[in-house]
Amino acid sequence: MTDFNSLLATDRGQKAHPIHLVDKASFEDWAKTRPAEDRAHLKAHRFDGKAGFAFVMMPRKVDEFEVVSAVHNVDELSPWCLAKLAESLPEGTYKLATGEPGPAALGWLLGQHRFDDYRSKTDDAERGARVLVTGEPARIDATVRLADAVSLVRDLVNTPALDLGPAELEQAVRTQAEKIGAEVKVISGDELSTGYPLIAAVGQAASKDRAPRLLEVEWGNPDHPRVTIIGKGVCFDTGGLDLKPASGMRLMKKDMGGAAHALALATLIAGERLPVRLQLLIPAVENSVSGSAIRPGDVVKSRQGLQVEIDNTDAEGRLVLADALARASEREPELIVDFATLTGAARVALGPDLPAMFVNDDDFANDLAKAGMEVTDPVWRMPLWDAYDEMLKSDIADLANASNTPMAGAVVAAMFLKRFVPRGAKWAHFDTYAWRDQAKPGRPKGGDALGLRAVFAVLSQRYPRP
Repeated sequence: MTDFNSLLATDRGQKAHPIHLVDKASFEDWAKTRPAEDRAHLKAHRFDGKAGFAFVMMPRKVDEFEVVSAVHNVDELSPWCLAKLAESLPEGTYKLATGEPGPAALGWLLGQHRFDDYRSKTDDAERGARVLVTGEPARIDATVRLADAVSLVRDLVNTPALDLGPAELEQAVRTQAEKIGAEVKVISGDELSTGYPLIAAVGQAASKDRAPRLLEVEWGNPDHPRVTIIGKGVCFDTGGLDLKPASGMRLMKKDMGGAAHALALATLIAGERLPVRLQLLIPAVENSVSGSAIRPGDVVKSRQGLQVEIDNTDAEGRLVLADALARASEREPELIVDFATLTGAARVALGPDLPAMFVNDDDFANDLAKAGMEVTDPVWRMPLWDAYDEMLKSDIADLANASNTPMAGAVVAAMFLKRFVPRGAKWAHFDTYAWRDQAKPGRPKGGDALGLRAVFAVLSQRYPRP
């Protein structure tokens, strides 16, 4: 993992290349303050301050230069407005000519993160670090923690399923739990089969070395309010006997993206020392095909007691989350957040950048939506439409795990989960893509954290550190 601590430095007057940020409105006035040779240099590069990531370097001596870059608004820097510079500038130390980077420091860090574990040779390996000097030392640790959390999600999601099955996901959880001083409990084997039958049923077709398990982490003062974070940990999803086509299976290494989000959020909560009693639940399974695979039409009794008819073996994520929600309810949390790469319907409705958000409390939903816009990590609320509950009716059991219609797929999945949410608990469900199809500055193609920073911002406001 990238050492982000080395990429932000406290301003102690050290030598640094200035970065001038301009926007369309301020460029002309700023340019008038520059020497004639600078104005000629800018004109030669046709640089006029239009928004975007265009930048030029203005040379002084061989080892001295200044940088000018165009942003959308110099008064409201986004997290990503420095990311392209961090990717492209020569190695060295830099500092904003005026002002502080604020949220843009996150993009500076993530612009230098690479997932190169499977490359035998990389050009970036030979490049040095680009260090950003800031006069906000109090923000450095918090920004580094955010960057670490985002990169944790990216690295886990990008790892091929060959190297990240349930056992390896367990080890990743143990590694992070050790860092934050948390307790880990693993439920597997007969204890899983009898206590968490839906999780066991989804994972029962996998080989012994990829056997299903429920990972439970506890952290914090037991006297503090209980918060439960749940993440779908389907390390690879073939669809089961309702087999996916090749095109649908290609990216299914990312089906544990919910677990990656949940684990990363737990590290942020602990790193910030929020006054909560945290419970992290990750059902880690592989939805495979074999003679022991769960079949369409089978009925499985959930941990909660509801009998679930398996209408579609490819609707497995909601099954493992249901047993995890039942476990959460036994500890009576006041707030539950779950992350899952749950439905293609959410992507059809909202595209890749907007996680679908389902919340059973209006104030909580409004806080999440507002925070998402403030930290540039947008989420979009979708309805928990009670009338669609009838789509989950079963002829022989308490409910089915899927509908016989393709309509409202994301809503129906959320309505299934709602059946297992404890009464009185505020609950937010994020149906997230956990992936980026096209690269943007600071956000390479591949695994990505979507909705993570928004949720953390709300938890930080709701449970402020004393």
